[in-house]
Amino acid sequence: MSTAAPRTAGQDHLWSVDEHLEDILATVRPLEPIELQLLDAQGCVLVDDVTVPVSLPPFDNSSMDGYAVRVADVAGASEEFPAVLEVVGDVAAGQAADLLHVGPGQAARIMTGAPVPPGAEAVVPVEWTDGGLGEGPVTGMRARSLAPEGAGGRIQVYRPAEARAHVRATGSDVKAGDRALDAGTVLGPPQIALLAAIGRGRVRVRPRPRVVVLSTGSELVQPGEELGSGQIYDSNSFALTAAARDAGAIAYRVGAVADDAETLRTTVEDQLVRADLMVTTGGVSVGAYDVVKEALQHVGDEDEAGSGIEFRKLAMQPGKPQGFGSIGPDHTPLLALPGNPVSSYVSFELFVRPAIRALMGLPDVHRPRTRAALAGDRTLTSPKGRRQFLRGVYAEGRVTPVGGAGSHLVAALAHADALIVVPEDVESVRPGTEVEVVLLG
Repeated sequence: MSTAAPRTAGQDHLWSVDEHLEDILATVRPLEPIELQLLDAQGCVLVDDVTVPVSLPPFDNSSMDGYAVRVADVAGASEEFPAVLEVVGDVAAGQAADLLHVGPGQAARIMTGAPVPPGAEAVVPVEWTDGGLGEGPVTGMRARSLAPEGAGGRIQVYRPAEARAHVRATGSDVKAGDRALDAGTVLGPPQIALLAAIGRGRVRVRPRPRVVVLSTGSELVQPGEELGSGQIYDSNSFALTAAARDAGAIAYRVGAVADDAETLRTTVEDQLVRADLMVTTGGVSVGAYDVVKEALQHVGDEDEAGSGIEFRKLAMQPGKPQGFGSIGPDHTPLLALPGNPVSSYVSFELFVRPAIRALMGLPDVHRPRTRAALAGDRTLTSPKGRRQFLRGVYAEGRVTPVGGAGSHLVAALAHADALIVVPEDVESVRPGTEVEVVLLG
């Protein structure tokens, strides 16, 4: 959601990358927390610290299929001189621990995960015994239904065991009162497993933002359809929808809208009902058919002064034309990105991804950055006064440029896993020079 109107500046103001991003992050606010069942909370951000109510494991239990024994009874045991013990019964997983008691010279057949019975001090794996069959070491236990005699009779133990051997101690994973998860944690499968293991069926989280991606252009055709003269396939909406999902959002892709301002306005209004953030691509420059700018420049929130979509020029390459503001009754943030494929993707990484992460309530919304030596055999050039972002491949402290500077080179983008940052005051970068790198992978 958006609770503050974006800043405005004169039409000729050239925004820096940092100014534009700061304006976005100052406007976008984290979504309100909701309580969800565990599986529905996957991918969401935890709002509160979670404390362990019960230790894991909650009781001493066996880590092996075998026999619960007293240490003294198996001391010095060997295949030549096995310890012979009386089997007093079975202990299965889920069974109460105090149904059996292991006394001197006794053993209890025990299954993995079953509670260690009173009197027992260790577990010997079944492979260290004759399994009660009197025929030397066995490789496993027969099912109880096939071997009812397994819970009684005598066993021979061929190896000694130290105290607590093959016993998972109470609280050896986490103890009651420990902090299980910190607020701000993104809930993935391991975190959901931990919550379930400590008995939490529901958690309070910030929901995954709903992002609607809409591309514009009468020349765009859906993949799988036949191209006509002057037409190209719509790749931007697929790239940005996938990128939004990768960032943690629930993303909806809208088919390309033709270059008609009224159609675009209607489409945007229809999509607001399912959007926490809207992203458009194309139609933000100064051409006669730049429909996003035409349709949305004067559309604002009736009850919020200064709202609406402002179209800006940024001191960056690619991605100079950008739009940002809020729209509709819920003041839904809208980011309008350029239409060239590389421009739109770089713009997404720099501006939309941080906005999505901010909506999620994450403390760190940025991609990791590092320093690397520029590899290759050519000097990079960059326009003065523009911060340039070039595609690259990063490995072992070096970054190699891929493709050229053209904002239409989709194939090169597909092979890149980093962005090389050339600052505004640098016009050339020689091979071997240390540069800043944004890591995309």
